[in-house]
Amino acid sequence: MKTGVASTLLLAFAMASTALAVTITVNSSPAHTVSPTLCALGRADTRIQSGDGGLYAEMLQNRAFQQVTPGTSAALNSWASLNGGTIAVVADSTPVSKALPNSLQLKVPTGKMGAVGFTNSGFFGIKVDSSWTYTASFFFRFPTASSFTGAATVGLRSSTGSTLASATTTISGSQTTWKEVTVTLKPSASASDLQNTFFVSLDGAAASGQTVNFAMFSLFPPTFKGRKNGMRMDIAQALADMGPRFFRFPGGNNLGQSFAQRWQWNATVGPLTERPGRLGDWGYVNTDGLGMLEYLEFFEDVGMEPIMAVWSGKCLFARVWAAANLQPYIQQAIDQINFVVGDPSKSAAAALRSSLGHPEPFTLNYVEIGNEDFISSLASSTYTYRWTAIFNALHAEFPNIRFLATTDVGSPTLSPKPPSYDVHVYQTPTWFFQNAFFYDSFARDGTTYFEGEYAAISTNSSNIFGSPSTGRLTFPTMASSSGEAAFMTGLERNSDIVFAASYAPLLQHIESTQWTPDLISYDSGAVIKSTSYYAQQLFATNIGDVYLSSTLPTNGNSLQWSITQDSSTGDAFIKVANAGSSAQSLTFDLSQFATVASSGTLKLLTGNQTASNTPTAPNTITPKTSTIATGKSFAYSAPAFSVSVITVNLK
Repeated sequence: MKTGVASTLLLAFAMASTALAVTITVNSSPAHTVSPTLCALGRADTRIQSGDGGLYAEMLQNRAFQQVTPGTSAALNSWASLNGGTIAVVADSTPVSKALPNSLQLKVPTGKMGAVGFTNSGFFGIKVDSSWTYTASFFFRFPTASSFTGAATVGLRSSTGSTLASATTTISGSQTTWKEVTVTLKPSASASDLQNTFFVSLDGAAASGQTVNFAMFSLFPPTFKGRKNGMRMDIAQALADMGPRFFRFPGGNNLGQSFAQRWQWNATVGPLTERPGRLGDWGYVNTDGLGMLEYLEFFEDVGMEPIMAVWSGKCLFARVWAAANLQPYIQQAIDQINFVVGDPSKSAAAALRSSLGHPEPFTLNYVEIGNEDFISSLASSTYTYRWTAIFNALHAEFPNIRFLATTDVGSPTLSPKPPSYDVHVYQTPTWFFQNAFFYDSFARDGTTYFEGEYAAISTNSSNIFGSPSTGRLTFPTMASSSGEAAFMTGLERNSDIVFAASYAPLLQHIESTQWTPDLISYDSGAVIKSTSYYAQQLFATNIGDVYLSSTLPTNGNSLQWSITQDSSTGDAFIKVANAGSSAQSLTFDLSQFATVASSGTLKLLTGNQTASNTPTAPNTITPKTSTIATGKSFAYSAPAFSVSVITVNLK
């Protein structure tokens, strides 16, 4: 290359760099406060095996044969015969409870030697860890009395058939009514993989010809905070590490696709044997072991508050309930809220909560009426009377709770005017950074907004909900996460009216999923934190209580920023999202502040445009922390496809 040409190119490059540089002047006077619930978690209905087999620590799949057809092979999902034992799911003539009418019947053939019984493969595998003590339980009875007395062995087996943990209990043929058995299992060694099974067996020779019915199995590892019937430790801890402020439950579409299978709070409390379960909206059975009380206790353990949904008389993509028939469901919603916050001396639902060990009310400030009532013209048009009837009744009972509407904002016109709306958007990474100013034009008229579901799910703007071959993302990428972060700066800027926001969906079992991408992926043994997880964490754990206005970003640009400050400490959190393919130069002007620390902390998440954290490479992209020189004026270069948080003390 000739020297003159090279010099010209270098000069042009320098001029372009100068033109791209941005100076951001930060105002020292707070513009408004920031809602403490602004950054938080996503919805709880997150597709396949997110409660059962996910957050809920129960390790056995199809543990109580709920919502299955007896006598079918499908009813034996996850169960298998061990050494020739004959097993079938039967409609028990004397069930363990009305809620659980089915049982697993084992027949021990004659002539069998050794252990005869059955196994359960869990939710696509069972993790066996020698540092854990497991609690296993089941109910049993003999349909016909017999003289048999013998040992039942309960344990964990490896993929090669070796016993990793076991315990024995005596069962007797004289036991024709249901009896519960509980044992502890301490593995002698950790398994090398997840292809392990839970088993129950009898001695084939001693039990020859015997028939035994079993019901309501359970296998629990240690749980988060040691809660009985509690949460899986690693998933719960990953959620807690995000610094969440709220949790939306029982999840959006998990409210129900049909009247019969809708989520009903009263069917999810009390003894596990009294919970019938339901066919969830994403094709798998919800045991409802993770019920109202378990959710609420988890929220307390993490320091979150709930945003709770009540059913609005609409079934997903289907029918709606007529106005004249709403009253029983309104009463059920009133009871649901009373279970959370009611006075036990005045409400039977609150008295039930008290009897279950929590006499004091839980926190509940927000209740949304329905979910996605914009999803069809039928849902939208009928929400006008459903909102009026349900809101008026609930508001009269609970005037201090803020109720959220779930239609498009302002369409249709609702009466009374909704105090708040729940807004959902799934789009491309480009859409998100181009719409960072989405809420800037919203009226400041007292209405507030919950960005209840949002995520960049596809690179194809013409087919957002298509397959991976058309641009649908399998896992979040740095392009999608930085685009979302750009949008999130706008949520912070508008936090005078946006009181909460949550990425969705929240959880994804990598062996069984119907929706991608998701914030956290996992299998039976490990958790994979996505790039969007880390972006959400950076925003949630680095946020002040006041918003500092500054030079505005360019509307629609791939470079966006926002600044909040902790008014008690003076720490300011400068968030910069660069969703573009080139580094961006910025200069921060903090001259309005009396004192500015000479150094600060930089937390940086960055990587290639398509980089993802995956099951085979879970730590491809993680935040890096370093020290950065600051002062009343300092420069920063935001890498391509990055999320940056600069913390600096300002007084």
